[in-house]
Amino acid sequence: MDTVEKIVEDFASDLAMSAFSSGMRLRDMIRAIRACKTAAEERAVVRRECAAIRAAISENDQDLRHRNMAKLMFIHMLGYPTHFGQMECLKLIADAGFPEKRVGYLGLMLLLDERQEVLMLVTNSLKQDLNHSNQFIVGLALCALGNICSAEMARDLSPEVEKLMRSRDVNTKKKNYVKPANALVYLRKNCIEGLVRILRDVSNSSYAPEYDVSGISDPFLHIRVLKLMRVLGQGDADCSEYMNDILAQVATKTESNKNAGNAILYECVQTIMGIEATSGLRVLAINILGRFLSNRDNNIRYVALNMLMRGHCSRCTSSTEAQGDNIRDADASIRKRALELVFLLVNDTNAKPLTKELVDYLRVADPDFKGDLTAKICSILEKFSQDKLWYLDQMFKVLSLAGSHVKDDVWHALIVVLSNASEFQGYSVRSLYTALQAYSEQGTLVRVAVWCIGEYGEMLVNNVGMLEGEETIMVTESDAVNAVEVALNRYAADVTTRAMCLVALLKLSSRFPSTSERIKLIVGQNKENIVLELQQRSIEFSSIIQRHQSIRSSLLERMPVLDEASYLVKRATTTQATISADKLAPAVTPGGLKLSNGVAKSTAAPLADLLDLSSDSAPATTVTSTATAPSDFLQDLLGIGGTNLSVAGGVPPSTNTDILMDLLSIGSSPSQNGLPAAGFTCPNHKSKPVPAAPEVTDLLGSLPSNTSAFAEMKPTPGVPQAMDLLDGLSSSTSISGLENTALQSITAFQSATLKVTFDFKKQPGNPRETTIHATFTNLTSNPFTDFIFQAAVPKFIQLRLDPASGNTVPASGSGSVTQGLNVTNNQHGQVATKTESNKNAGNAILYECVQTIMGIEATSGLRVLAINILGRFLSNRDNNIRYVALNMLMRAIAVDAQAVQRHRATILECVKDADASIRKRALELVFLLVNDTNAKPLTKELVDYLRVADPDFKGDLTAKICSILEKFSQDKLWYLDQMFKVLSLVTESDESCVNAVEVGCTLTAMLRM
Repeated sequence: MDTVEKIVEDFASDLAMSAFSSGMRLRDMIRAIRACKTAAEERAVVRRECAAIRAAISENDQDLRHRNMAKLMFIHMLGYPTHFGQMECLKLIADAGFPEKRVGYLGLMLLLDERQEVLMLVTNSLKQDLNHSNQFIVGLALCALGNICSAEMARDLSPEVEKLMRSRDVNTKKKNYVKPANALVYLRKNCIEGLVRILRDVSNSSYAPEYDVSGISDPFLHIRVLKLMRVLGQGDADCSEYMNDILAQVATKTESNKNAGNAILYECVQTIMGIEATSGLRVLAINILGRFLSNRDNNIRYVALNMLMRGHCSRCTSSTEAQGDNIRDADASIRKRALELVFLLVNDTNAKPLTKELVDYLRVADPDFKGDLTAKICSILEKFSQDKLWYLDQMFKVLSLAGSHVKDDVWHALIVVLSNASEFQGYSVRSLYTALQAYSEQGTLVRVAVWCIGEYGEMLVNNVGMLEGEETIMVTESDAVNAVEVALNRYAADVTTRAMCLVALLKLSSRFPSTSERIKLIVGQNKENIVLELQQRSIEFSSIIQRHQSIRSSLLERMPVLDEASYLVKRATTTQATISADKLAPAVTPGGLKLSNGVAKSTAAPLADLLDLSSDSAPATTVTSTATAPSDFLQDLLGIGGTNLSVAGGVPPSTNTDILMDLLSIGSSPSQNGLPAAGFTCPNHKSKPVPAAPEVTDLLGSLPSNTSAFAEMKPTPGVPQAMDLLDGLSSSTSISGLENTALQSITAFQSATLKVTFDFKKQPGNPRETTIHATFTNLTSNPFTDFIFQAAVPKFIQLRLDPASGNTVPASGSGSVTQGLNVTNNQHGQVATKTESNKNAGNAILYECVQTIMGIEATSGLRVLAINILGRFLSNRDNNIRYVALNMLMRAIAVDAQAVQRHRATILECVKDADASIRKRALELVFLLVNDTNAKPLTKELVDYLRVADPDFKGDLTAKICSILEKFSQDKLWYLDQMFKVLSLVTESDESCVNAVEVGCTLTAMLRM
């Protein structure tokens, strides 16, 4: 009985499964779904049918594909997912028959929309069907294209659609062109009256519980109608005029104490701003936004600020007070947005009161917000700086309250203004001195104050240039020196600030002769400073104070007046170039040395070593001077002696020089920018020629006391363009002074990671000598650390490398490292340089890559590649890299000894290295490489090197040679020959004598055999 029941149940199950096979017709599936009494039964039927359709799809059943697609469309209309059948639509569309295409296009329009990526696959089929000879298939394609056309499909298929516009078939033309709906055209022209009536009715309607939200009737309908009115009234003056009254009614009648009312008011303001509204209505909208600014909700205030910034700022001045309150908001995003809006609102009328409010808030602003606030205040001050006294007062306040946040270009511009405002120089130095006593922790304030004290110290002490109403302060010479000394010795002072303090002290030694001895002691305290720049300045300045009193006053004269207009033009040009290049300006001025402490140092020998303290300084020749060129007025704002260098005619100044990069004589030198290296000009005195060139060789050491340190410069004739870089000048070319001749720059090396450019300059006094200025730019996203540049030249050329400006190349081209090369061609031959750049950042990556390859089950080809990388490391000039490579190769022998053998010659070169640790490690590696095949040649190499090996290394070398000979001694004659050579090369004075005794004993035993 149980068996019969089981058979009946199995039969019923088979019937049920067969009922949901892929061959079941659509009407049968609809009947089965309608027969379901619960949603669970319906889901079960759909699930089983979808499973059957998936099975048919996986079996690629082509006969029933159209039937399955019809069932999928019905299932989709029931709300069940049918994404697994999307590709079946494409297969049906690609079929040649019309019935299949009809079902496929119907499924495409129903199951997909224009956002589906699958549509990219149907574009080609649509293009073919649009060009089909059957008009009905063309109609299917046009219908589908009109329903689900995406932007990409429209771009690709527009030529076919345009061609079908000229079709002879009437049905194709009808499907190809759909005229605008008459209802939409009528709506555009005549619905404004209806919208106004709807908005008025809903605004004036009484309380309706089903539509009421916080006491406002149907705010959603309000917003929808307002949005539609904004679209219809945009650019239409007649429609906008018809809307004005109802918009004014909504704006004044809607309450703003609830979010629903605020939403309606916000949409109303957007509509007023989007249509051709009257000026009174726009003022009403701005006032609504002003009320929003006083709202307690952060979101409403932020939305109001955004609306005010969207091109309507000229009408927003009435809400300035509320915007000022938002700057003090606790929310950081609101503060920032309000600050941007206030910056846009500033004009000639309100600049001073707005700036006063911002400066007052700067006292209590959060540290995180001070940077943005300071930048905006400084921008306002520079933009509206017609009143010099007001500008100076506000800048001094900003420096006192947030000096650490002031950018370099801002205080550079302040110094330019100070140098031009002669009537306010005394007032400025007194104000800065007072501020320095109270706010000594502000770094930028310290720099500007120290510079002013150094330049205008006598005005500070003698109260020169007192303004009306200014309080008199009593400052002695000792007090001024004390202020600079405190700034110099302050723990938090950076290198640039300390360097400026040293320059200021040097200048005060000339202005206050009574304090010279004390200043000399203060400056001398830095003679042993670990920062090379400070140490060098201290030594040079001490020598000036002690040995060169006769020329100190002229050398330390006040800086010349800086051309403010030229500075602004230069600054604007630099900013524009930076923006167009989409990268930051280089951190180092071209030609300058960038020290590890962040201070750039000039590399020009005649100007960098005024005291002839540098051993590699080149002697200078006679230099004459002309009027100051516009490009060099800020070449060295705080340089020793206030020099003003000019450009000779025919040699244009470099356009890459930051005119205020070197306030401390630590930037690029004039000689590297196309300027004379040793020309000094006093702008207020007539220059006198130097009698002889030898007297200029040491500007401060051998110059007679009665000789002027300033020289005149005569124009240099043009230099031929096609001049050999290392060849002499033609006999017809006249040379005057030390004028450097700048030649065309080239790109010496460029790869995906590094770019090297060379700039060339000839030395007219020595035609065989050429100065090459190399600039290295990092093109990767990671900085290069421990950067080293090396160069090699033929034997007939002498090369001198100057120190590089830094050992780190910034990433992404945001900075560069520079280095000078001095090349002397004794045979007038062609320069041939070979450069090598070691980038430890890349080497570190390669090292880790090799370690990974050796540590995993890599393929033999990959292991060979890793060993070849180590072989390249052996040719590197960095001892650390070679040592690491030798260590890795010793481990690689166990993995692939044959690949290591290919680098045997390089390893033998390492045995002869000057570094003892590398020699020892290479010798151990050679010992591991010895086998029956290479024992004799390797032993010969080692024995030959034993003749010239260092005594300290002979012991280890002899031991290894003897071990090799004993291990591979099958050839007795060869063994004896090599042993005799070893014994003849080893003496008792060598450390290897102990090994020699052991060798002798072994040799005696061998002879007895």
